[in-house]
Amino acid sequence: MYIVNVNFLWPNSGPMKSIPLLFAFAASALAAEPVELFNGKNLTGWKAPTGTWTAVQSVGLDPANNKAFLSTPGTGVLLNSNADKTLNIESAGEWGDCELHVEFCVPKGSNSGIYLQGRYEVQVFDSFGKAEVAEHDCGAIYQRWETSRGKGKEGYEGHAPNVNASKPPGEWQSFDIVFRAPRFDALGKKTANAVFVKVLHNGKVIHENVECTGPTRGAKLSNEAPTGPILLQGDHGPVAYRNLKLTPQ
Repeated sequence: MYIVNVNFLWPNSGPMKSIPLLFAFAASALAAEPVELFNGKNLTGWKAPTGTWTAVQSVGLDPANNKAFLSTPGTGVLLNSNADKTLNIESAGEWGDCELHVEFCVPKGSNSGIYLQGRYEVQVFDSFGKAEVAEHDCGAIYQRWETSRGKGKEGYEGHAPNVNASKPPGEWQSFDIVFRAPRFDALGKKTANAVFVKVLHNGKVIHENVECTGPTRGAKLSNEAPTGPILLQGDHGPVAYRNLKLTPQ
């Protein structure tokens, strides 16, 4: 709480008068600092095991095989593999409501994903040039999956991106995600679903106010909770990430 003397000049009142005003600032009203999920150098901040994920300086398409990368040793980029796949990785930290900025790069035909709270996936995929996009394409909020629904009906509630904003394989792309975590009452009963408030792909709005009634297919965590980790999918093909910044809300 702060007391601030503010000078007011009243019309025809003579000299300026200093009036003490009382301002109360709640800590929650202060803007949260962004969290750098990847320090650019190593896997500090990510749970073991981390497979073959490593830091490199840069990646580019292999001229002899556009389904693979060539990488330059150094720091700044998080790479799972030049030409293969490895484990998914999970952040040590957990968050609820947040804004997430992430940049990614995939070679021809590759596939990855970013799971908010380890539960709700925004798809990373090579969808460049597709005239129509579906719930498995880049930027999609992936479908839920239940075998009990019967053969051919297992997948449901997937959300294709509004537009295909994908760049060619080998080029860096970005997501900017505003996410609201599910809400629970004092007894732990869910009172509101998780919501992707807004998702931008390369600066274009591809989702607004999309609810997830539960974890999407392939989620690390099958329950729902107020907080959870960020999970990067590395078991579907080569992928590189950089500038992973999360701002708690």
